[in-house]
Amino acid sequence: MTKQHALLITVAALALTACGSKEEAENAAKDAPTPSELIANQPIVHGPEIKKVDITNPLNAAWVAGGKAQYDTKCMPCHKLDGTKLVGPGWKDVTKRREPIWIMNMICNTDFMLAQDAEAQKQLELCLVRMPNQNVAVEDARKLLEFMRSNDGEK
Repeated sequence: MTKQHALLITVAALALTACGSKEEAENAAKDAPTPSELIANQPIVHGPEIKKVDITNPLNAAWVAGGKAQYDTKCMPCHKLDGTKLVGPGWKDVTKRREPIWIMNMICNTDFMLAQDAEAQKQLELCLVRMPNQNVAVEDARKLLEFMRSNDGEK
């Protein structure tokens, strides 16, 4: 259950109890978990932690195309392909600045990275907006990485 779903359920429960007495609503509010409790109970890793990434040489053209499709639907609203910051940082030379494992975990395990990784925390401080969990499968994240490598001029 996502944080948003848990919060929505809590709000809905409070709204439903509003139809009852004030006392019932107050009791329901006392019994409902706080947002902090809901967040604390959520797992921090969304997918399997990525510990190894095999790099292809030359680039896998099918993966580059698949990564471009992922970028167009999930990443483009926040990331430009040049170095310009939009909502999130620009992608130019990201594969030259970051290890493939770091990139893959940032895509698939964003909350974990933002909580545990100093470099991810620096990015959050610069951008001031948390990268949302896009529910990108590991296979699709690997295609995104291949697209990033292509964007950075690898052949």
